[in-house]
Amino acid sequence: MFHHVKELQFNARVSKPDVRFARLLLEQFGGPNGELKAAMQYFVQAFGCRKAYPAEYDMLMDIATEEFSHLEIVGATIQMLLTGVNGELKNAADESDLTKMLDGKAAKESYIHDAMIDPHFFIVSGGTPTLTDSVGNPWNASYIMGMGDLTADLRLNIGAETSAKMVYENLMKFTDDEYVKESLRFLMTREVAHFQMFQAALENIKPNFPPGILQSDPRFSNKYFNMSNGKDFKGPWNEGKSPEMKEEWQVVNHPLEHVQETNGLLDEKAKGTQRTEQSVQKDNKSLSKERKAEVDEATLPKNGVMSWSVYEESVEANSNKNK
Repeated sequence: MFHHVKELQFNARVSKPDVRFARLLLEQFGGPNGELKAAMQYFVQAFGCRKAYPAEYDMLMDIATEEFSHLEIVGATIQMLLTGVNGELKNAADESDLTKMLDGKAAKESYIHDAMIDPHFFIVSGGTPTLTDSVGNPWNASYIMGMGDLTADLRLNIGAETSAKMVYENLMKFTDDEYVKESLRFLMTREVAHFQMFQAALENIKPNFPPGILQSDPRFSNKYFNMSNGKDFKGPWNEGKSPEMKEEWQVVNHPLEHVQETNGLLDEKAKGTQRTEQSVQKDNKSLSKERKAEVDEATLPKNGVMSWSVYEESVEANSNKNK
């Protein structure tokens, strides 16, 4: 159930119209890293964990709903930046008013040029936000990412928040309006907050690595293939122990020869790890059984009926009424 509160989550303000920046801001309205993408991604992901992970479901729905609030802030800011455009476009009988609003002939010609690049924003929309990115590409559902596995989805969401944060950071460079920057900084900060929420939720699920259920092949999980010529660099990605599985990194300095010597890696041996094929298969079966039991128990029909919601307050109220 959604309930719309007419006041914005953050009091967005604009000092003066700015048609050009309004168009740039569309990137966060209908772009691939924008607020609608985030809202729909978290909203869709939440369905899969409603029963098995009710706490994470609650978090995903809360953040998805907040993202819709952010979409409203972005849309409201765009509309304020377009102040005057909507009315002047309606004044079809006198084009001189639009020329004056755009500060003369040169500005009007620039406006027309932009309209040719993105006609929907300047001509078809009539001066209102559109669900497109900044160059007019329409929003589409292919932006949404979800794997149906909560640990994988949370990692995708961490990436989504990172991308959105960077877009806001870049947008702030293209406006001198301190009020607009104030709103953008709020929105950018909430991306950082959500990043941390998803990260904390991921750490709350044990085990959470690797994503999914099936374990990795111990012959290849700690191999580092040196695939380039020139100076070699060392770091925690190719020396010492791997961060998650604590296996010793095995550096293959001559990949071509190594592949040839091992019959295309078919004869590769596991080194630097205590895991074996037998232990991997055992862990696969164990985790598969555990996750299946979690889902089955959480989704088991009650009295032959599957119900999405349990209206505890209504049930309690009826119970007290019948006493």
